[in-house]
Amino acid sequence: MEDKVKELSLLLLYLTSWEEDELPVESRRSWKGYPFDILNELTDKDLIRGSKRSKSVSLTEAGIKEAQVLVDKYLK
Repeated sequence: MEDKVKELSLLLLYLTSWEEDELPVESRRSWKGYPFDILNELTDKDLIRGSKRSKSVSLTEAGIKEAQVLVDKYLK
């Protein structure tokens, strides 16, 4: 069950993300409205990045790819 919670949290981060184009490099950002222990695990797997003070996180390339796989798994 814990793995599904992590998968669905990543999926929701992706589905509610936006493209941040004001930075030198394009990135996808999402708000941190999820349990911190899950966000920490996703950070440890390098699927998301962000500081503890920030209210949003960036999805890494690996996180975006994994989220796209999850879209197919759960939404199609």
